[in-house]
Amino acid sequence: MPIEPVAQSLPGIVRVAVDLPLLLDLPFRDGYVWSIVYVSLYVSLTAVALSTLFSVPVAVVLGFAEFPGKGFVKSVINTGMGFPSVVVGLVVLFAVSNQGPLGALDLIFTKQAMIMSQFVLATPPITAITLAAVSGVDDGVRDAARALGGTRVDTALVVLKEARYGIATAILAGFGRAISEVGSVLIVGGNITGADGISKTRTLTTAIQLEARQGQYGTAMVLGAVLVTLVLTINAVVVHFGDSGVTR
Repeated sequence: MPIEPVAQSLPGIVRVAVDLPLLLDLPFRDGYVWSIVYVSLYVSLTAVALSTLFSVPVAVVLGFAEFPGKGFVKSVINTGMGFPSVVVGLVVLFAVSNQGPLGALDLIFTKQAMIMSQFVLATPPITAITLAAVSGVDDGVRDAARALGGTRVDTALVVLKEARYGIATAILAGFGRAISEVGSVLIVGGNITGADGISKTRTLTTAIQLEARQGQYGTAMVLGAVLVTLVLTINAVVVHFGDSGVTR
């Protein structure tokens, strides 16, 4: 007997249980979701990793050194935390377009362009929160490191160790902004899939936007659940290791 007529005669909860496999099968067809998850994680994790390698040294320099214009640099970083993502997308799109300085690299509508835009978006929060964590370390820790004959590098490493939980929080904040981004990655990536339906530059957020606009609310909800699960899982892993480090 066909499933739909039977499901329509069942109570609401039972009908949802019967329809759920059909609902789940739609967005996961032919590797569609898995390719989107891969693109989302690849772009966001790469951008956050590069941003961390850039932001942490900058935060350490700002936390330890005194130089003219330090206040201005801090203001730029704080302003960048609220910078409109669509403007970032437009700037990166111009940079990689044929008329832009990176036009010869042929990066338009590629994952590399998306990484560039997410790097720009993730860097301000990672830098600002890392700077706050480094500045919040007790001066006695620095004095003790110097008293034991430590160099500036040794002192900086000791401070970073003490501020590791705050740095982990900064990385999570950068990752949260990167993976939840829609505007800039839509502009520079183009939300493209291949003829086989496999994602080339489509991420979870841009796919949710597209499916919801087309009225495919069931698919959009499943993709939203996948996105939330990914974010919570990564946050839980980072917090777990942070707590373990603090305990030790």
